[in-house]
Amino acid sequence: MSEAKGRVLLSMTSMHPKRWYDLLSADREVVLEPDGEADPNIDYAVVWKQPHGVLKKLPNLKAIFSLGAGVDHILTDPDLPDVPIVRVVADNLTQYMREYVAWRVLDHHRMGATYRSQQHERVWHEPPQPPAGEVNVGIMGLGELGRAAANALLALGFSVNGWSRTQKQVEGVATFHGEDGLTPFLARTDILVVLLPLTPATRGIVNYDLLNRLRKDGPLGGPALINAGRGQLQNEADILRALEDGVLKEASLDVFEAEPLDPQSPLWSHPRVFITPHAAASSDPAHLAPLMLEQMDAFERGEPLRNLVDREAGY
Repeated sequence: MSEAKGRVLLSMTSMHPKRWYDLLSADREVVLEPDGEADPNIDYAVVWKQPHGVLKKLPNLKAIFSLGAGVDHILTDPDLPDVPIVRVVADNLTQYMREYVAWRVLDHHRMGATYRSQQHERVWHEPPQPPAGEVNVGIMGLGELGRAAANALLALGFSVNGWSRTQKQVEGVATFHGEDGLTPFLARTDILVVLLPLTPATRGIVNYDLLNRLRKDGPLGGPALINAGRGQLQNEADILRALEDGVLKEASLDVFEAEPLDPQSPLWSHPRVFITPHAAASSDPAHLAPLMLEQMDAFERGEPLRNLVDREAGY
């Protein structure tokens, strides 16, 4: 390990640091806590839900690296230093999300909940199955993960729509943007996939009003919701209400307002809700740590950092 390489603070909660520590410390000196109230010897911080205030103790900090695709866990720190923030962009993370979205879309399309119920009741019945081309999948969020998911769904034959805050073009996808584009986007969506970043503008966006604007006369007998973005994007009471009112047929939820999901939550036992424990695209240290180390090395050679966060936009 070169003595000239900058030191790294690894600060994380809700994940165990050992694998990250072992991989990062193979190339750089890594510490888990700053040395006192002002530690001038830390150049980089690698964080996940870091304790608020810990980064302000690093007067010579050059960059912050997020351990996950989202950065809202960093931006909520009121004492965040004014240094570049690097978000994760990795092929394996993108592939995990591509797989998850395709899996859940196919399950809703091929009536997985219906067949699971029929199996439980020992019912032998084949309901009508519409072709994929008649089903409109709408993706909210056309960043790296959203575009990858869209391409996977196009390859499966689905009609794909996309909505984003600002105008974007994705080949083969009918795109909408801004507040004016949201209602027409929802009105043609049978399966809604939420991959938005969490910002003040998107917090709680998946509410009853939004769900009530989804296409109601589509080939699946009602719309389905898939949220693999952030739990704070959704209002869970509104999702349950929409399911009970028939506004929503089914839901696949990987993220929740509070995690882990409360054992008493009615979502656990709802027959038309499929739950995974924030596992759609987990950060794998073996893939991500080398990418962070490569960026640090390149930065010290005078090269610019990549995949920087726009603080004003929140992602």
